[in-house]
This record gives sequence, structure tokens and C-alpha cells, in this order.
Amino acid sequence: MPEWLKLGGIAIVVIGLALRLRTTLVVVTAAIFTGLAAGLPLFSNEGIFANLPQLPLLVREGQTGIINMLGKAFADTRFVTLFIITLPAVGLAERYGLQEQAAALIRRFRAATVGRLLIIYQLFRILHGMLGIRLNGHPAFVRPLVYPMSIGAAEANLGVKTAGAVPADAAERIKAADAASENYGNFYGQNLSPVQAGILLVYGVMRGLGFEIGVLDLVRYTTPIVAASVILGALQFYWLDRSLLSAAKRGADV
Repeated sequence: MPEWLKLGGIAIVVIGLALRLRTTLVVVTAAIFTGLAAGLPLFSNEGIFANLPQLPLLVREGQTGIINMLGKAFADTRFVTLFIITLPAVGLAERYGLQEQAAALIRRFRAATVGRLLIIYQLFRILHGMLGIRLNGHPAFVRPLVYPMSIGAAEANLGVKTAGAVPADAAERIKAADAASENYGNFYGQNLSPVQAGILLVYGVMRGLGFEIGVLDLVRYTTPIVAASVILGALQFYWLDRSLLSAAKRGADV
């Protein structure tokens, strides 16, 4: 089988995400395709699969199967699904008016704009990453707090009199900017902590390749990238404020 075919998993991920298919399905399909292209069987020759016929695509003596690898990886990292425990609490808080109160709070600040709120939130997430604190930002912060606060800031800044009257296109742009702020702060901020998994993974790989490098060296080299992400994020959110105001003055949707 051609070596380049092993890269087909990347194409599957790109195409699947571009078509907005379910992320889990796309990733698992890409993993199975890549494993088969690399010559791995689907199952290991053990347990309930021990009696399967020795077909190259199903079971092969002495080789770990793709399905077994995926199952072990999920079991070893199952702690990442702990955020599900927070969802009932978030749902109850929303049911009893969390989003409405968050929006009402931000409307009290005359200087608040969507862009200013988001750059503050990005810095907030960077600080948590620097301290080594892991937060499930999208379900625990962005949806129940940051997004309604952003809408409240937009309503106040654009002079919208009726709650929930922000144009749909503008609301979608604000929602995307909220997610971007979370991603910028979380992704880059965690690289400022020497105890975060990303830094330790890079450290282990570099040492395995023979490079003598310390964990604090990686943090130091990451710092300019984090600073650049803050500057670019601030410019993006500033431009968002300008475009929202410009559209409001024209009396048109964004």
C-alpha cells in the first residue's frame, strides 16, 4: 500500500469538518482509515475477539487492533469527560435566569462593549492557564455567561431598547467572537504553565529526540506567541466593535 495513503486521515478530517459533519464521527473514521492504511488490524487477538477468523483486516496475531487502541485511549483519558457533571448545574442556573442576570449586569456599565468584554475574558483565561487551572470554558463560561453578557453589552452599546433585539447576523458574529476569545485564551494560556499537559508533551517529545531543553525554556519561548495572540485578539475584537457600531448607524444588520 502506498505510503502517502497513510495521510488520507488528514484529508478525511479536513473534508469532514468543512462539511460540518459530527466531529467525533470524522475523527474516529480518520483514525480507522489511517490504521488500516498502516496495515493494522481492526481488533486484537484477545478477549471476545480471540475466536474471530485470522483475516488481515480483522485480527492478526501479535498486533494490537485499531478498535482496541481507541478504546484504551478513551479509558486512559476518561477524566476529560468530567465536564459533563457540570452540565446539570449549568442547566439549572440557566433555568432560573442566569443568562438574564448576566446580561442585566453588563448593561449597567456604560463603557462596556463586546470587544472590551472579550479581551478581558481572554486575559482571564490566560491567567487561569498560567496558574495551571483547567476550566471547561465553552460549556461552563461561554454559553451561560460570556455570550449573554456580550449580547447585553451589544444592546447597551448599540442603543437597542428591547432585550433580545440584536440582529441575528450580529448575534452570530458575537457568538463566534465569544468562542474565539475562549479558544485564544485557553489554547495559548495553558502553555505558560510548566505543569500543563501540552508543555509536558512537547518536553517529552523533544527530550526523546535528543534535544536538551527544560520545561521553563518552553514556557519562555511560548511567551511571545501568547503576547501576539493577545494583540491580534484585541485588534479582532476592536474591529468587531467598529463593525457593529457602523452597522447600527446605517440601520442595517451586520
